[in-house]
Amino acid sequence: MEVEGEGVAPSAAAADPTSASSKGAYRNASASGEIPSYDGDDRARATDFANYFCSYAQLYHQKQMLTDHKRMEAYYAAIMGNSDVFRDKVVMDVGTGSGILAVWAAHAGARRVYAVEYTDMANHARKLVEENGVGHVVTVIQGAVEDISPEALGGVEGEDGPVDIIISEWMGYFLLRESMLDSLIRARDKFLKKHTGLMFPSHTTMFFAPVEDENERKTSVSEYTNSMTDWNDFVESTKTMYGVDMGPLHNAFQREQKEYYLLSSRWSELRPEQVLAQPVAVKYLDMCTCTLEEARGLLKGNPGGAFDFDVVGEEETAATEGGGPVGGRHAVVSGFAGWFTADFKSRTDADGAGAPTVAHPSVLSTGPENGYTHWGQQVFHLLSNVPVIRGQTTRIHGELEVIRNKDNARLYNCRMRFRTSRRRNEEKKNGAVLMQGPEVEAVYQIP
Repeated sequence: MEVEGEGVAPSAAAADPTSASSKGAYRNASASGEIPSYDGDDRARATDFANYFCSYAQLYHQKQMLTDHKRMEAYYAAIMGNSDVFRDKVVMDVGTGSGILAVWAAHAGARRVYAVEYTDMANHARKLVEENGVGHVVTVIQGAVEDISPEALGGVEGEDGPVDIIISEWMGYFLLRESMLDSLIRARDKFLKKHTGLMFPSHTTMFFAPVEDENERKTSVSEYTNSMTDWNDFVESTKTMYGVDMGPLHNAFQREQKEYYLLSSRWSELRPEQVLAQPVAVKYLDMCTCTLEEARGLLKGNPGGAFDFDVVGEEETAATEGGGPVGGRHAVVSGFAGWFTADFKSRTDADGAGAPTVAHPSVLSTGPENGYTHWGQQVFHLLSNVPVIRGQTTRIHGELEVIRNKDNARLYNCRMRFRTSRRRNEEKKNGAVLMQGPEVEAVYQIP
């Protein structure tokens, strides 16, 4: 994937942000383009397991999530803090992993808990459930939730679902990565009681903001430059020593390295002061009503995709000991960052007016203001930074798309189109500008 207007010819992936960087027989999607756990054949499911599910079968991976205390606190408060909602209810935990959420649901008074786990982690979950004294309440089911029938849970196909509450920790980087939301929506539509059922979490929101992350951006650029220097040395030495000119592969290698080092998002744990403008909510999902189409991403023209940031360059209001001016806090815009919040609260849709009230809401934020979570933030570094001038306001406005990769239905790409301009701080937003830049377009992978 390349950036148009940056002196490099756009690649096919830049023209089609749904494409993967690697082509050929490899495809982590079913023939219909869905996640393989829904309608994939044996080959597609095997590929999906190797590329996605297998890591969740390892305890070290589960431990990483279980030691994320912001994650744990939010779910614990949501479940144990609302035990009146769980008491005597039937609960389904989609993607139970180690089984800890299912155990909490039992502790909160659930009558029956169905803990669904695709991988062999189900064996560990069964042991955990039994050893924690809730084996009589929790039933661990190994398999894809898409393959389970309502009859297996005591319901009847076509009637109101047998489940009162669905709990799940399904969220990926920038919320949507991994596409587990598809499985959750299908479970909801098949099992959850339509008018009284609850989803935990109940609502999720994706946020987007410009950030300063210059050290990391420069590191990525340096690593890319070093990689290309090493390639050039390799080409020369191979030609000298073995008589074969590898030069014809230069453009292909350069494209690979640019996609990896410069056009892939980076996991980061940003500090609050690195966020340069008020974040915008680019996508909001009500877990009781969201559709499979909404789960596919943020498409061009969708509500919320447009952004308009003002990054204010601070005035010279202080002096150093030597009498020189102190620069503004914000020196450059290094790129953009994305993260999400997940709320555990009462239903807000019209069909859920008769659902139980969640009297003690809980919220999980993966934003910089909340400190470490294993999700962190996804940072999309610009190829060149945008300077912020003291006494001037830099406006960055454009549109964000988050698009599912057609060759790997678990992954997403982000396309950003934006323009920058500068005006004096005292000037109104649509007033006289000092500088107007051209449109910049870039497509990033979320690896």
